[in-house]
Amino acid sequence: MRRWRGLDDLPGGWGRCVATIGVFDGVHLGHQELIHRAVTLAEERDVQSVLLTFDPHPSEVVRPGSHPAQLTTLHRKAELVEGMGIDVFCVLPFTLELSKVPPDEFVHEILVEKLHIAAVVVGENFRFGHRAAGSVATLTQLGSRFGFAVEGAKLVTVPNHRAGEEITFSSTYIRACINAGDVTAAAAALGRPHRLEGIVVRGDRRGHELGFPTANLSTPRYAAIPADGVYAARFSLLNSPHRGSLAAAVSVGTNPTFSGRERRVEAFVLDVDEDFYGQRVAVDFIAKLRDMEKFPSTEALVEEMHRDVARTRDLLS
Repeated sequence: MRRWRGLDDLPGGWGRCVATIGVFDGVHLGHQELIHRAVTLAEERDVQSVLLTFDPHPSEVVRPGSHPAQLTTLHRKAELVEGMGIDVFCVLPFTLELSKVPPDEFVHEILVEKLHIAAVVVGENFRFGHRAAGSVATLTQLGSRFGFAVEGAKLVTVPNHRAGEEITFSSTYIRACINAGDVTAAAAALGRPHRLEGIVVRGDRRGHELGFPTANLSTPRYAAIPADGVYAARFSLLNSPHRGSLAAAVSVGTNPTFSGRERRVEAFVLDVDEDFYGQRVAVDFIAKLRDMEKFPSTEALVEEMHRDVARTRDLLS
């Protein structure tokens, strides 16, 4: 898969393509439907498939300070879509100037003049152009004018039997699940566990003193961190993928037993005696074990940590 940033240096002889467009944060099951359809259409037409995304997040540019929690880093997003068969992962730098481009200019200048679009696949709620004035209907009208096909795919939904309604899989829904600590529901919408990446940094070594040395993660600025609590997770070394994932009990929170103030993500990796300091790692959240608690004593905390480890081992065995 080729990776482009911007569209100023397209390769010579670039032909037509099928594109799917969006932020694609999380690359969840709804996004995957769009991507698979774009790849299929491209294969049928014998052209390249392009995923066009944006960085930074458009909301942060249009309304500074409103950046949503990020489900996937740009690098992770590229990894995921590459596995789905996309030929070109194109990141369009999102600027204030781009946000003011009217829908028809966006289509003509970017999709037609530069990408030579043969077809576009988007979700039925797709909006684009200045003040999000463009819709799938707008895109379809412009497609008729400029000679490309448009598919507006239905959103992916599942029944919510408890509420008697349907749940629409979206990045907003998944963020809400993660914010509530429901990593199981988030995984159902993502099609895989929610992943948090980071660099292992030095902590206060309190876990080591208690017999549970932890890897403390320094995470990206906007990372979607689950609600405070203890989780069963899989722990991976991103620089050593051949090692596979390891079982871990992960604490998220301020450590109230010791009156902590800084919110941390700390992973106790089971059955491994190793210092992961400085390494890039990933934590895939499998299930929430319990809420964060303030224990009456260190001894009570240690007893509960032993139970956390036992539950993690049972869940991941």
